[in-house]
Amino acid sequence: MGGPTPTVVTVEEAGEGKFIQSLTSGPHHLIADEPEEFGGDNKGPGPYEYVLLGLGACTNMTIRMYADHKKIPLDRVRTILSHRKIHAKDCADCESKEGKIDEIVREITLEGALTGEQRQRLLEIANRCPVHNTLTSEIIVRSRLSSS
Repeated sequence: MGGPTPTVVTVEEAGEGKFIQSLTSGPHHLIADEPEEFGGDNKGPGPYEYVLLGLGACTNMTIRMYADHKKIPLDRVRTILSHRKIHAKDCADCESKEGKIDEIVREITLEGALTGEQRQRLLEIANRCPVHNTLTSEIIVRSRLSSS
């Protein structure tokens, strides 16, 4: 009919600390905060860490799904991610040439008796993860005030 159910989460101030946030997604409850050097209490990951965690989880799940489907002998996958701002002029393969851009580095470790061809294919599949596709596409964030 109308496509998949949209993802809905709730984020609200936890009422403790300067930046501590209570995050709710269905039955799941998490905490977000800022590190102490930014005035937070470091009670949970920060917003960019959650972005990286989502991308990492999606990457691993996508690789696992493909490996299982194709019967590739993948024993385990681990992804380590980092985020930083870089000058666009220092990025040879970026469209933007002015100001700063966000760079996410994703290092994927594949364990198992894999051929070089299988490893390369799984790396290609990592780039098809839905969160990767969202982060590298045009994104529109529509903000509005609630009536309550």
